Amino acid sequence: MAHIWKDVKAVLPATKPEFPLQFSDVVDPSVLVLLGLSREQLYSSSDPPACVENAQIIMDYSWEKLNTGTWRDVDKEWRRVYSHGCLFKAVGMCHGEPSQAQVQEAIKTCDMGLLMGAAILDNVLQRLVGVLKKKLKMQLSSREEEDSDRPCLKKLKKDGTPEPRIDAAVSVPRVKCPALETFRSEYLEPQKPVILEGIISHWPAFTEHPWSIDYMRAVAGCRTVPVELGSRYTDEEWSQKLLTVNEFIDRYIINTGEGGMGYLAQHQLFDQVPELKEDIRIPDYCCLGEGDEDDITINAWFGPGGTVSPLHQDPQQNFLAQVVGRKYIRLYNLEQTENLYPHPSELLHNTSQVDVENPDLEQFPDFVKASYQECVLQPGEVLFIPKQHWHYVRSLELSFSVSFWWS
Repeated sequence: MAHIWKDVKAVLPATKPEFPLQFSDVVDPSVLVLLGLSREQLYSSSDPPACVENAQIIMDYSWEKLNTGTWRDVDKEWRRVYSHGCLFKAVGMCHGEPSQAQVQEAIKTCDMGLLMGAAILDNVLQRLVGVLKKKLKMQLSSREEEDSDRPCLKKLKKDGTPEPRIDAAVSVPRVKCPALETFRSEYLEPQKPVILEGIISHWPAFTEHPWSIDYMRAVAGCRTVPVELGSRYTDEEWSQKLLTVNEFIDRYIINTGEGGMGYLAQHQLFDQVPELKEDIRIPDYCCLGEGDEDDITINAWFGPGGTVSPLHQDPQQNFLAQVVGRKYIRLYNLEQTENLYPHPSELLHNTSQVDVENPDLEQFPDFVKASYQECVLQPGEVLFIPKQHWHYVRSLELSFSVSFWWS
C-alpha cells in the first residue's frame, strides 16, 4: 500500500483553487469552516489524523441532517456536505502507508457517500473507489486463486428447492423475441403478463462475464451495500444492515443456516458497481414507454433460496429478468384486489396480508376466489409484470434477478 497516495492524489483536483466548496446558506457557517479546513489539510498533507478527525465531524453533523424527517425533505446541500466529508475522510486514511484494513475502511467510507450523499467533483468517490480496489487486488483473476476453496455456484445450485408443478390452465404464456408492435398490441396495451424468451441471451452477464459468486466477489466483494435481513419485508423481525458483499455472501449465501435469511435488494447497486451495470442491457421494449432511458429504475435482487417477496403491486410496468437461479411467481390482476386483502395501513397498502402459499382462509376467506397466473422463471427469461399487477415471488435457489421499472 506504500504507493497508494500518488494514485489517490491523481483523482483529486490538481490544486486547492480547483477544488470548489460552494454551498447555499442552508449549510451552517461552522460547517463551512470545517469544510475549508479539511480542504486545506488535504492539500498540505501535514496532519492526516486531524484531517480524518475533522472529516468525521462533518460526516456526523450532516448525518443528523440526513436522518431528520423524511428523506424527500432533506436538502440536497446536506447530501453534498456528507459526500465531501466522506471524501476528506477516505483520502485522509490513505496518507503514508495505509494497511489493507484502512484501505477497506476508506472504500466503505466512499460507499457511504455514494449511498447517502450526492455526486460531487465529477463522481470523485466512484473514481476513488476504483483506485482503492486496484490496490486491494480485487480483480477477478486474483480472487479466483484466493477463493478456490469456497463453494462454487454449481455446487450451491444443487441444493435448490424442487420446481413447483405449474397447471397449464393458469401458466403465464411464453413468446420468443416478439416484434415491438406485437408486444405492444398483445401484452402491453391489454396489460397481460408474458414471459419473453431469447431477449437477454446477448447480455455479458451470460456471455463475457457469467454471473456467479466468484464474479460477485471479484467486482463487488469489498463494496458496502444495504442488506435486508429476514425472509420477507412484512415480517416483524425484518431489518436492514450495511455489509460488504463478501460478508453478505459468507453469512447469507454460503452459511444460510448460521446467519438466517438475508437479501440484497437495491436500486443503487448498478450505479455503485459500474462493472455489473455494463453486464446488462435495458430491454428494447422499454422504448414503448412514455419516458426516456434515464427514467427507467433498475433494481438488483440477489439472495439465497427461500427468500420471499410477499404479494404486492408496483406503480410502474416491470420487466423482471432472471440471470441466475429460478423463481416461482404468482400474479393476480388489479380486478382481484378485493379478494387479496391489502394491508389497511398507508405504508403497506400495496401489499397483501395473505401468505400466498399458506393462506389463512378463516381470516381471509375470499382469497380462494381470486384467479391467478403462475410460472417458474428460468435463467435467461424475462417476465413482463404489468403496472399494478399483484405478484408474489419466491426464490427456489440462489438467485440473481434484475428488474426494470418503466412508465
